[in-house]
Amino acid sequence: MSVLKRILVGRPLATVEEEHQRVSKKVALATFSSDAISSSAYATEEILFVVAVGASSLALGLSRLVPIAFAVAILLVIVISSYRQVIFAYPGGGGAYVVSRENLGETASLVAGASLLIDYILTVAVSISAGVAAIVSMPALRDLQTHRVELALALIALVMLANLRGVKESGRIFAVPTYLYVLLIGSLIVYGLIRSTQGDLGRIEVDPEAFDGTLTGGTLSLFILLKGFSSGAVALTGVEALSNGVPAFRRPEARNAATTLVWMGVILGSLFFGLSVLAHRLGPYPTERETVISQMGIAVFGSGPLYVALQIATAAILVLAANTAYAGFPRLASIVAADGYLPRQLTNRGDRLVFSNGIVVLSIAAGALIVAFGGITNALIPLYAVGVFTSFTLSQAGMVRYHLHRREQGWRRKLVTNGVGATATALVLGVVAVTKFTGGAWLPIVVIPAILLLFRTIHRHYQGVREALAITPGFRPRRMNHTVVVLVGSVHRGVLEALAYASSLRPNRLLAVTVVSDPAESERMLEKWRALGIEVPLDIVYNPYRELSRPVLQYIDELDAKRDNDIVTVIIPEFVVRRWWEQLLHNQSALILKGRLLFRKGTVVTSVPYHVDG
Repeated sequence: MSVLKRILVGRPLATVEEEHQRVSKKVALATFSSDAISSSAYATEEILFVVAVGASSLALGLSRLVPIAFAVAILLVIVISSYRQVIFAYPGGGGAYVVSRENLGETASLVAGASLLIDYILTVAVSISAGVAAIVSMPALRDLQTHRVELALALIALVMLANLRGVKESGRIFAVPTYLYVLLIGSLIVYGLIRSTQGDLGRIEVDPEAFDGTLTGGTLSLFILLKGFSSGAVALTGVEALSNGVPAFRRPEARNAATTLVWMGVILGSLFFGLSVLAHRLGPYPTERETVISQMGIAVFGSGPLYVALQIATAAILVLAANTAYAGFPRLASIVAADGYLPRQLTNRGDRLVFSNGIVVLSIAAGALIVAFGGITNALIPLYAVGVFTSFTLSQAGMVRYHLHRREQGWRRKLVTNGVGATATALVLGVVAVTKFTGGAWLPIVVIPAILLLFRTIHRHYQGVREALAITPGFRPRRMNHTVVVLVGSVHRGVLEALAYASSLRPNRLLAVTVVSDPAESERMLEKWRALGIEVPLDIVYNPYRELSRPVLQYIDELDAKRDNDIVTVIIPEFVVRRWWEQLLHNQSALILKGRLLFRKGTVVTSVPYHVDG
């Protein structure tokens, strides 16, 4: 197992090597921005899924596509400008959670933390399912559509393994697909618009069996337009990841993170708006059978090598977009856990200086969502945006209070930036919650309070443990009577070794106990005990039902009741065989007994191993 772990994860890294694991801006753009950049691959399609079907039509939906995309692009500029302030104000990472904790109080910070954690889980689920959709859109691989879930789970496992190898190494792995996607999508937009302008490119022919809608006519209500806008707003997901991962950048961390954030915004805005303009001119249609990117790729590049490369790059960036969540979720979970609202294990770094437990938890949660929703991207999207814009709003509102209290240089300009950001994202949050409520947006609205309750329950537990363990002035441990009980299953060398060890503890009382199910067995045990001349008294506990744990616990209860301030040490002799598989051939009843004794107050359990060489 150790050799396999080294092959999959790599050699362990010492703590002093953490500085060398920091990433450059180029690697960070692929690591922390792949989610945001990849959303350009499905955001345009998500808008069309809303405005081009139902009571509307494809022609009407396409006519509203560019204005909606422009509105989303403006929102992106506002959010990018706002989050630059977060990076410089809180370079220690944590993003919306830390900003809310420092400026808005405990409840707001927990809402932000819960929203972000849900967002990261959904990022993995949505990105992987969208990547699978791109794969099965390729004509040669469409037979795999019935295996969406299995493909998605396999891809989650691969991304998880890559991230367990460390931030720097996973960033290098994912950098090439990210930049290849940007290059190919950029080429698709530029070449497609040139050909379209020159009249060399006609509109895409609609397959009536694949498109569940009408081509012309229809109506579009304000509600549907707002719903389409909220679907397009998923292009902003992943923007906050950079503010959570500032400590992973090379020095100066804040400046490098802010620069990377701006570049991410420029790339995302250009690709998303460019694809929307191209879609307006080419007329692709939303369908589960083939993505909009695939339709436009065939129209612009044909079905040759460039189209195949485009689909592979799209699938790769969508799958690897999950890496943004793997970079953000474990770091945020470690900060929340350090504050006592999540299990402490999430603060531990693994062999490769990454938060391994957080990575595994994220993979399991995302995999469960994939299974629950059948790996369908647009079924997951409504769950996505509520958490994103909740954290956006709280972060910007927290920064407004930050500037009002600190009044640092240029605070008025920064206050306006964050104030506009808070207002804009709050409005979008309202639009998403209302327009997507019946489509699944109700789920985060229910889940976030449930997670808050979980946070508070965990925090209350840790607080109770701290208070119970605290040493108050004048505290002295009580004087104890020590009773040692050696558990005897049969008389062998291991039992004699355990009795010798028990005697070395110098207890006030030393006893041996055995549980028998019939009188004949009792006689055999006593006869052998006397024959070996063992001076320790042997108590016989009779149980006709062949139980072990319950009779032993009752026996210890009776012993404990005879003395005050008594601590009972139960010694369990265990023989250990040479090979792990040989252990499976022997009874594991001692393991069950140890588990039950662990929860008994005033009881110590000690195993005395006797190694069998034969």
